[in-house]
Amino acid sequence: MEVQILIALQICVVVAIYAAFRVVFEKNTLRKLPFLNVVSFAVSGIIVLIIPQPLALLAAGAYLIGTALGSNAIASTLAGDEEG
Repeated sequence: MEVQILIALQICVVVAIYAAFRVVFEKNTLRKLPFLNVVSFAVSGIIVLIIPQPLALLAAGAYLIGTALGSNAIASTLAGDEEG
């Protein structure tokens, strides 16, 4: 791999690990959600950087859309609980 790709990959891994720790150790559920989105962005970036195929973009996009829908479902459920 090229040096630029390795640097970008290392940055994505560091960001993903930091956000994962924040998700695990944060007590407030509403504060966890942005970090959960950051983890999904970082993982999709890692997928694209590791797999040197054009189809990797499609796989990363599908993963990102799926995790975004899941996060939105969680947030909608929590928002519905607060209103009622």
